[in-house]
This record gives sequence, structure tokens and C-alpha cells, in this order.
Amino acid sequence: MAGMADDLQSLLDSLAPLLVDGSPHAVAMGFRLESVTPGQAVMRAPYRDDLIGDPETRVLHGGVVTALLDHACGLAAFAGLGGKDATATLDLRLDYMRPAEPGRDVVAEARCIRASGLFAFVNAIAHDGDPSDPVATAAAAFMVSRVSQEAAKRARKAFSEGTSPISQVPNA
Repeated sequence: MAGMADDLQSLLDSLAPLLVDGSPHAVAMGFRLESVTPGQAVMRAPYRDDLIGDPETRVLHGGVVTALLDHACGLAAFAGLGGKDATATLDLRLDYMRPAEPGRDVVAEARCIRASGLFAFVNAIAHDGDPSDPVATAAAAFMVSRVSQEAAKRARKAFSEGTSPISQVPNA
């Protein structure tokens, strides 16, 4: 069994550059992959002025936290399903606990709690430095689908050609 886990980790390590760079919105928001292991992913959203939702309080926009959690959960689902098939979000439930502290990056830590067949179920937290004081929590469900596979194929092609994944979409 250890050999299979090692093989999966090797696969995840080889795919790591594509897991963020294959997603234009993740690139645009500056997301960084901290780690991806079988069934788990950790990602970071930088604190940047262009991601602020309220200029008065200087708090990151909630949409950044949502996108970060969705992306981290999707990677944990992908890793939980064996790292071979791209997934699509079926359901994403977020509970916001508090605003992120201005000036601090937000980190999402996601864990696949069950993967079976074409489905994966994930829990996650987003925090700004203290995992015991989350900014938000998430529960999500993902599925391997034809559309998610086609999108992954376009992203892999664009990445290997050094072009934007958007340029690979018909009529884009």
C-alpha cells in the first residue's frame, strides 16, 4: 500500500505546477499551492490591494475566500480520487465566521473525507494564520464529469504549449 501512496504523491508532485497555473482565475488572484498530498490540499491567497472588498476596512473580498476554498477543495477531491481525473464542483457550502484580518494572506486547508467512484466529499477551513480561528469553513461535493475532463485536457495542452488555458476554449 505504501508503494501506491508513493506513486500517487509522485503523480501529484509532477502535476503540482498545473494545479494552479491551469486555472486562469486562480492565476489572476495569485493563488499559490502550498502542498497537495493524497486527499489533502493547502492553498494560499495573497493579501493584495486589488482583492480588497471594502476600501474602508481593507478586508479581502469574500469572493476571494470562496474561490480559494473551492479551488483547494477541488484539489483535495482530485487527490482523494487518485489524481487522474479532474473534478467539477457539485455543491459548495460555506460558513463565514469573521472577516479576514487586513494585511494577512488567507490559507485554505482542505481534506477529502470520502472518495468513491466518481464522487468525492471534502471539508475545509480558511484562516489568516490561526487554524483554530477560521475565517470560513466549507463542505463540498465533487464529481468527475465529461466537462471537467475536457477542461483539464485543454489546461494540460495550454500548459505544455506555454499558452493561456483561455486561448484553448472554442469561441473564447
